[in-house]
Amino acid sequence: MSKPSLLYLVHRIPYPPNKGDKVRSFNLLKYLSRHYRVYLGAFVDDPADEQHVAALSEWCGGVHCERLAPRWARIASLRGLLTNEALTLAYYRTSSMLEWARSVVAAQGIQEAAVFCSAMMQYIEAIPGLRTLADYCDVDSAKWTQYAPQHSGPMAWLYRREGRKLLAYERHAATRASAVTFVSEAEAELFRSQAPEVAAKVFAVSNGVNATYFSPEGDQPSPYPGSGPHIVFTGAMDYWPNVDAVTWFVREAWPAIAAFDAQAQFWIVGMNPAPEVLALALDPRVHVTGTVPDVRPYLRHAAAVVAPLRVARGVQNKVLEAMAMSRAVVVSTDAATGINAINGQDFLIAQTSSDYVEAIRSLLADPERAGSIGRAARQCVLDRYSWEAHLAQLDVLMERAPRT
Repeated sequence: MSKPSLLYLVHRIPYPPNKGDKVRSFNLLKYLSRHYRVYLGAFVDDPADEQHVAALSEWCGGVHCERLAPRWARIASLRGLLTNEALTLAYYRTSSMLEWARSVVAAQGIQEAAVFCSAMMQYIEAIPGLRTLADYCDVDSAKWTQYAPQHSGPMAWLYRREGRKLLAYERHAATRASAVTFVSEAEAELFRSQAPEVAAKVFAVSNGVNATYFSPEGDQPSPYPGSGPHIVFTGAMDYWPNVDAVTWFVREAWPAIAAFDAQAQFWIVGMNPAPEVLALALDPRVHVTGTVPDVRPYLRHAAAVVAPLRVARGVQNKVLEAMAMSRAVVVSTDAATGINAINGQDFLIAQTSSDYVEAIRSLLADPERAGSIGRAARQCVLDRYSWEAHLAQLDVLMERAPRT
């Protein structure tokens, strides 16, 4: 029996799965491809990803990827000020994407759709009759609202406005979906409280980790030039919350850590480091790698991993991946939210600079304790963060299995 066709719209090409949102959207694509002939529409905002478009044919019956230049898209998004809408919608709006979506729906007789990121729901609204699963992942509007206090002047005003306008659209678009999913119960409950009119169709479908790939086993030589100890942060380093996290950590916590261990080194591992991140390497014990072929050796040979995010939504894949690698992770309260783990057993939660200093001091001073936390972290991932188990919930939400 042939598979039914499905339209899948994603705000960023879901391959390779090398950053948080792409990990989730790619695993959703793999799930969908088992049950549907998927027609994927996505934007490519990094020229390095264009080489991977052809690889998507393994999971898709058809692929339409459009180049999106972030600088020009930001300028174009300002038209949202004139149309009195969220700038995010204008950022991801093109007539060519809508034309492709309409044509493929008509040509393939598509009746079902899945959307990743609330902004992509604007295309569904323009195509009547599609039964749609909307994976919002996070409450994006809350992210913009969180940004506002970290800025001042016009930017603070713009972030507050974006939070209000995007929430209004998220609520409106949710009425068009048959189900709306979020990465954690905390995010789902936040949206239910802000959009009570659609609470009955809001569900949590958590992230997972490929614990076979992210495993401490195997031959992975150390990428570090010295004996360390090495403390690491991983993530896309042009993403503002990551930039804010490492600059705050180096400014507020790192001097005290470096003072009590003269050999300690801090490694910032991730693509596209912003200028303010590159400037941190003026300290000879702070290293900024840029893009690396494989993040796992950096995790495996780290004495500790930090995630000092002061602005965080949903579930942080960087934390789960480090836990899967049996590393002791020191994580902020915001970054820990949504992760079903025990403070002091599976990871350590810190908030102030003093908290980070003390937590890292304790791990460096007692490697046996660090190892114990790392082993518990991996077991936590194995027990609670299987992609297969979490995505199986979609069988019900997409009406592939009976509701109970």
